[in-house]
Amino acid sequence: MARAKRTETGELTEADAIRLAQKGDADAFERLYRMHGRRVYSLCLRMVSNPASAEDLAQEAFLQLFRKIQTFRGESAFSTWLHRLTVNVVLMRLRRKNVIETSLDELAEQDEETGGPPREVGAADLKLSGSVDRVNLERAVGQLPPGYRAIFLLHDVEGYEHNEIADMLGCSIGNSKSQLHKARTRLRELLQEAARDRAREERQEAKRDLDLPPETESRPARLGS
Repeated sequence: MARAKRTETGELTEADAIRLAQKGDADAFERLYRMHGRRVYSLCLRMVSNPASAEDLAQEAFLQLFRKIQTFRGESAFSTWLHRLTVNVVLMRLRRKNVIETSLDELAEQDEETGGPPREVGAADLKLSGSVDRVNLERAVGQLPPGYRAIFLLHDVEGYEHNEIADMLGCSIGNSKSQLHKARTRLRELLQEAARDRAREERQEAKRDLDLPPETESRPARLGS
């Protein structure tokens, strides 16, 4: 029997923690939780934009990990495998709550604006790349409907291809591209609204500054004649 390797701090290495967890070792599973818990929670939070829901989903993801860790074969990095498992947990929750705004089973056969064949959408969007600061973008992403947000995050943030997203969501590649296009369109609208609001506030502040009464100047008292 292979002896478990440990790090300089006395912790199990990831590889040995996985191997022992697959045999039901609770301490090894706890080690995996400490190694990956924060990352799993962050992923859930990005997808649902609600800390309480993200915490609940992260716990569900590790429950699924406990049930399915025997299926991990090392064909990809463990972090990648856990990442996919977590994404599927979140998407299943979204399905159960019926909060995906547009049906992922529906394939848009015509372009909504022109009525013609569907456009090729879902390619890199240069209008969004590098045009806004991260804080405003994250705020706008949080305002997207859950279905749009999920596909935007999977493709543009997490780097999944449309065929992978389609497989995760049980929809067509064309539908994944259509949903991404709509998500990006809505993001541009939200960012433009934020920019207009910011410009309006700046104009109001400037106007308030101009309306301030001038400071009273001290003048020398007139001398009597």
